[in-house]
Amino acid sequence: MTQTWKRDSGSVGKHDMSYVLSLKQAEPTDNVQEQHHRRYPTVVFHRMLLFRHHPRLLIQTARASFPPARTILAPPKAFLSSSIINMSEQRVRVGSAKDVAQGKMKEFTFAGEGDDAVKVLVSNVKGQLHATSSKCTHYGAPLANGVLTGDGRIICPWHGACFHAKNGEIEDAPALDSILSLKLEVDGDDLFVTADPEKLKGKPGVAPSCKGGAQSVAKGKGVVIVGGGAGAINCVEELRKSGYQGSITIVSNEQAIIDRTKLSKALIADADKVTWRSKSHLNNVLGVELQNTSVTKVDADAKSVTLENGSTLEYEKLVLATGGIPKRIPIPGSDFKNVLVLRQISDTKAINEAVGNEDGDESKKSKNVVVIGSSFIGMEAAIALTKRANVSVVGMEKVPFERVLGEEVGQGLMQAQVKNGLKFYMEAGVEKIEGDKSSGPTSVVIKNSQGKQESIAADVVILGVGVAPATNFLKESGFKLEKDGGIAVDSKLRVEGHSDIFAIGDIAAAPTRASDHSRIEHWNVASNHGRAVAKTLAGTETDYDKVAIFWSALGSQLRYCGSGGPQFDNVYVDGKPEELKFAAYYAEGDEVVAVATMGVDPLMVQCSELIRIRAMPKLSEIKNGKNPLDLDLSTPSAKI
Repeated sequence: MTQTWKRDSGSVGKHDMSYVLSLKQAEPTDNVQEQHHRRYPTVVFHRMLLFRHHPRLLIQTARASFPPARTILAPPKAFLSSSIINMSEQRVRVGSAKDVAQGKMKEFTFAGEGDDAVKVLVSNVKGQLHATSSKCTHYGAPLANGVLTGDGRIICPWHGACFHAKNGEIEDAPALDSILSLKLEVDGDDLFVTADPEKLKGKPGVAPSCKGGAQSVAKGKGVVIVGGGAGAINCVEELRKSGYQGSITIVSNEQAIIDRTKLSKALIADADKVTWRSKSHLNNVLGVELQNTSVTKVDADAKSVTLENGSTLEYEKLVLATGGIPKRIPIPGSDFKNVLVLRQISDTKAINEAVGNEDGDESKKSKNVVVIGSSFIGMEAAIALTKRANVSVVGMEKVPFERVLGEEVGQGLMQAQVKNGLKFYMEAGVEKIEGDKSSGPTSVVIKNSQGKQESIAADVVILGVGVAPATNFLKESGFKLEKDGGIAVDSKLRVEGHSDIFAIGDIAAAPTRASDHSRIEHWNVASNHGRAVAKTLAGTETDYDKVAIFWSALGSQLRYCGSGGPQFDNVYVDGKPEELKFAAYYAEGDEVVAVATMGVDPLMVQCSELIRIRAMPKLSEIKNGKNPLDLDLSTPSAKI
């Protein structure tokens, strides 16, 4: 064990004879480890002579890690104890307090060097310093490259996950785990962090668990969640974080909670590589029952749901988180073998098996793949396959993403992918898929932008034409649905007219800053919906008022934030989308309502915070050279 000196009014107690005392004998440096470090010689005590009644406590050393041997006298009634920490922990001087200005954060090396260096993050929030682990628990982004808000939230530069600097707690998706909160001491101008360097490797985090253990969960009806996606798991974990000890049941036809974003972005078909929370984790750590089935009916009066086998499950509170169902266009040949959609692991497996060449050897490209649909799912799949097959994209718009990102950005992103070998057939309609139902397609017949019929060779067809809300069972249960199949909810995500039923994610038509009711089909939105509902269920009524964030793998990482919905009438693009480095600002009038970026981190997350606190510069100001990154978030000009 490692101990530090501390005066104490009590008597000297018994001590473990393996204690190690670290002696400060060197001038502070930028990275001094007080345990087993050449600049802090370590004395190993083989004998401790404790004299309870002697005016001074004599501690005699027999051998040290450096010559000569030392003898240390401690003050009366002092003993080697203040905090007894694990022997693998180290107290390290990482740097100077003056290096971390108010409202800023800085990464310091805690141990090691070069690529093996283990780092910590120190944040200055209103003059108070806090230390945490340095990597986002989502995909390992360096948080020092992100944004520190005026109220102490650390925002990941990649995907917008938020953690609180004070305690490391996760606050916003897409990460599930909190970051580590570390002991920080300030001695004069020196910053000392105590941690176990082994536990700082990788992207360490703290996963939520059921207080008192899974066995402490109360029996009874509790919360039933229909659906097993991002909204569901975030709802579960926020419930447990908030101290909810009641029963939680998830009803989903998937075997585990998966990171669905990896399916289209990387076509990963290995369940282990995309599993977020396994069935055993849900049960043993979170005290959650996962029932692998579907719900066919909701009886709001009886407060029960009917399962696929005809049995019923009663609830106190019901959360509808069923997500979307991939659309299939009603054309001849859409039911052929190898005409595929992309939503679940089984879909990714089917695509990989049909296309082959999973090593991405371009010399072995033999299959022709046609992707119908030029929005995010379709384009991600197309780009992921470019090294494995000859890929063509058919889209109805003038350029990909035109409705969401505008023509200039869409044109640039399309040009970038043409250079990578993608073929595009835009402003086209699909008439039929030719081939055989059992053996698969041979071609896709389109009407091109000139109105002429054209045939595109196809061994595999992927339908990326959007999703429909998975709400048919609600319609049959008497719920009022929107024209697009969504279900209207209030600001707390309660289903209108049902105080005990909530809807989140793709199916929820919720109030946003841009509209009274809007469905937003984004991973982060569904996740944060789940967190907001959980807080309400746990006793703290919570309005949902987050800025929407999403990302897409389009040759480089596209990052987007917005106030809700793609409505804009003015676009200013700074940079070159065709070179995959730009910032695009979308405005209604002069008010910036959304920002899309590539290659200019952390601009997107900075703008997301400025939109959140209603301090985003006007479009005219940005055109005249005002850079949102220059704004100081530690003293926001608008209240949250």
